[in-house]
Amino acid sequence: MSKLLVGLLSALVSTNQQAAVSNLVENSTGLSIQVPNPTDPVEREFSKLLEEDNSAQAEVDKWIKESHSNTNSSSATLTLRINQRFEPVKKGYKDFLERNPKHVGAHLAFGSFLNEIRDEEEGVKHWEKARELDPKNPAGWNNLANYYGHRGPVKTAFEYYAKAIELNPNEPVYRWNFATTVYLFRKDAMEFYGVDEPKVFDKALELYRQAMRLSPNDFILASDYAQSFYGTKPPRLKEGLIAWNDAMKIARDDVEREGVRIHLARINWKLGNLGEARQQLNLITNEMYFSTKKKIMENVAESEKNIKETNAIPAAAVEKVP
Repeated sequence: MSKLLVGLLSALVSTNQQAAVSNLVENSTGLSIQVPNPTDPVEREFSKLLEEDNSAQAEVDKWIKESHSNTNSSSATLTLRINQRFEPVKKGYKDFLERNPKHVGAHLAFGSFLNEIRDEEEGVKHWEKARELDPKNPAGWNNLANYYGHRGPVKTAFEYYAKAIELNPNEPVYRWNFATTVYLFRKDAMEFYGVDEPKVFDKALELYRQAMRLSPNDFILASDYAQSFYGTKPPRLKEGLIAWNDAMKIARDDVEREGVRIHLARINWKLGNLGEARQQLNLITNEMYFSTKKKIMENVAESEKNIKETNAIPAAAVEKVP
């Protein structure tokens, strides 16, 4: 929610506040929210509530990261701190909704907050309420699809993602989520759509491509798409190689670029392009990839050794092999 709220604060001081806030929220999260009047005290209170939610989430994330580097930290103490930090946010949402029970945006935001703090059962009630209040809001359908994709029934998730896309065909996140769910739950998808597994892979990959056309510079999306080719049966390595090369073009920094090189090296090794695999590995200098780099390098060396041994067999010996 942080990107949303950073932009939201800027939008609130823009010339056309109503349009700016509404567009910012929808473009950042896919959450279609109507802001009748940003000077309305209800909407200003809601904006402050979102800001407090974001601030709490950021602070807790910082605590968690710090605890990973502090061997003396107590998990029980950290959990207590987190619960205490989130409690006023939770209370704020409840108080706001008691006074504004038909506020769709608040139900959606509170549902997401509850989901973040692992109170999914309570969170889904607010998403259902948001959908009941505004069945044409695609965010409610998408959020519920995410829930059913994890908890089941998965076939309901397929239906809800399709509805979210129908309501907002220009939101890449909905197609991305849909693609991931179809890909992961192939058996359910085969039964739901009445197709075989290769066709399910085709459907998932096409949904990924549709999302990428809507968000062509999203590196994480491009990476998810490229990784999906490892799991197809059989693996579609040549298509995966193209996808990783495309991801390289939009990588944002050296860490991401070297991460892509790991995949380029692995696929080229599997395809027998050992020279290209070595070339990609030689360009990797970040220590975080050294363990994986070493393993792939060993695989490449083993393949090169096998090729040399095969080529060294005399022709007469080869002919005697049945």
